[in-house]
Amino acid sequence: MSESRLGGGTIRKLWHTETEKFRDHLLRLDKESRRMRFGMSVDDAFITAYAGRTDHLQSVISGYFIDTEMHAAAELRMIGEGWSREAEAAFSVEPAYQDSGVGTDLLGRVILAARNRGVDRLYMNCLSENRRMQRIAKKFEAELHFDHGEVVGQVRTPGPTPVSLWSEAVDDSNGFVMAVMEFPLRLVPAA
Repeated sequence: MSESRLGGGTIRKLWHTETEKFRDHLLRLDKESRRMRFGMSVDDAFITAYAGRTDHLQSVISGYFIDTEMHAAAELRMIGEGWSREAEAAFSVEPAYQDSGVGTDLLGRVILAARNRGVDRLYMNCLSENRRMQRIAKKFEAELHFDHGEVVGQVRTPGPTPVSLWSEAVDDSNGFVMAVMEFPLRLVPAA
């Protein structure tokens, strides 16, 4: 599922050399989108520090890209030290790309990545007013529970299969090709 339903963009994993794309995407979020993503108001310094702490050994980040710019992100982060049976998923979509299917595609990627890494419980926390996130979670049969002004969603994932492993490998190969094709564009200064 490399091509998103939103024309012209692709969804692929973020490579460890592209952390600045993740940071720049988060910095472009408006005040309300930042609050929905982090559960509180955050400033640029918080976002810069957050993106700088990205540990590609304990997380998988997929993004929605148009040309070389990331406009949405989904994070799979392990809970605790090392890879475990539980992980957390978090999403952010810039306002111009919301309600386009990008969030649904990204959650599908996160669930596949979790499944293939032996995660059997995937948690998603969001504010109770974040109806978009709740609708997306329900598409994947998430159990939603209200807890002190937040909604906690839980998705149970089956173990990996040869087909699920193959699917992620094909997506990764396509994503790698897209990243390599973008590399020369990063060398050209913006006009």
